[in-house]
Amino acid sequence: MEAPRSLAITAGLLIVVILISLFSYLSITSRIESVEQSVSSVQEDISEVKQRISGIEQEIKGIKEAAGGETTTPVTETEVKTETVVVEKVTLTVIGPWSGKEQEYFMTVLEKFMEENPNVTIKYVPMRAEEVARTLSVQFEAGVTPADVVITPWAWWIVEMAQKGHVVEVTGLINEDEYVGGILDNVKWNNKLWGVPFTMWLKPGFWYKKSFFAKHGLSEPNSWEEFLQLLDQIKGIEGIKNPIVSGDSVGWPLSDVTEHFIIAFGGPELQYKLITGEVSFTDPQVVEIFEKLAMLIEQGYFSEPIEWTSAVEKWWAEEYALYFMGTWITGMVEDPNDLAFFPLPGARGVVGGTDYAFIPKYTENLEAAKLLLQYLATDGQAVHVSTPAGKVPTWLGVSVDQLWPPMQGVFAKIKELNMTIVPDLDDTVGGDWQVLFWDQLKLLWVQPDRLSEVLETLASQHPASAGG
Repeated sequence: MEAPRSLAITAGLLIVVILISLFSYLSITSRIESVEQSVSSVQEDISEVKQRISGIEQEIKGIKEAAGGETTTPVTETEVKTETVVVEKVTLTVIGPWSGKEQEYFMTVLEKFMEENPNVTIKYVPMRAEEVARTLSVQFEAGVTPADVVITPWAWWIVEMAQKGHVVEVTGLINEDEYVGGILDNVKWNNKLWGVPFTMWLKPGFWYKKSFFAKHGLSEPNSWEEFLQLLDQIKGIEGIKNPIVSGDSVGWPLSDVTEHFIIAFGGPELQYKLITGEVSFTDPQVVEIFEKLAMLIEQGYFSEPIEWTSAVEKWWAEEYALYFMGTWITGMVEDPNDLAFFPLPGARGVVGGTDYAFIPKYTENLEAAKLLLQYLATDGQAVHVSTPAGKVPTWLGVSVDQLWPPMQGVFAKIKELNMTIVPDLDDTVGGDWQVLFWDQLKLLWVQPDRLSEVLETLASQHPASAGG
């Protein structure tokens, strides 16, 4: 009886094993089916997400098309990171030489920049070039800066600060082939670029009101003799204090008219030689030119120096007939269409000057400052010359028809006269001598009989002279 019993037990155990295996199989099959359903559900979710992304892309494309923008692949996160943009919101402080109306015209440039770069806010502080050089030089030595970008006509000072390690090098920030020839040389040192040019002003001659000339039967002179005759005619007009008003501030308006005499009678070449010191101010040729100027002062053809902006108002009110000034005067009068100018007969050159922008080494907003510098050197110029600022571009990317209409005529006349653009004498020499030049001319204007003393001082103190 043992054998059948043993077989029965074995058979029972086998059935139990089979049942356990069957239940395990059914459980695993059920779990597999559950996983498959989950996977299927996830795939459906993924498909739905893809459809939503596709819908969003189509919406973006439609918005771009409606705005006139590009309809290419939407910008991805990676592409945004590679764009040249200022990521964080910053406030830049900019120091520049403009105030009054000139500041209004420059603010147009800054406002356009902020419109295109909403993450940058700009605070503008007006400061004259001489104050910038005096104040910032001390602050730079202390390792601090009151501004992120500084604009000044004194390129020589920018180079001096660069040599002392206070300026950020900007070589490669702009395409140097796109600028008026030689305009970048003034802010280069050690074959590197330390600043960028903004717009240029010109100092082409004596400005007058067309209506005033027409009313009194006056015409532009074609010779030195005709110029003297014109001054005599004007002197005889009732209500005229002096034929020519002399502007003043710290002295630069007097230097402008003086340099025009140098260029008219000595040519652009003499201006260059006086800058370098190759020719002295006591040279007979220079003395002869200054004697012409001193004679006009002695005979009352020039007024005594008065503050240059109030001189504009008095001249426009016809207390004076002529005013030697730069092209910015076109934006300072009531009717620029009633404005015209003439150079001294025979003048073959016109002084041109540029404001340069640079970045102090101590700025905490370097990338934003570079972005602004790039703009001022390019598209910002197109904005500036379209205003009544009376400026012309140094960037060749701006066409003549983008200039403010009254300046288009001025620029055309300068080209018609074939006048060479010559660097400003005192701005180029710079330093203490520039201030000396202004002071000596103030002396000449009130005491023209001291001409010899004035010229001797200028010659002996020139940086290129033995005593300078």
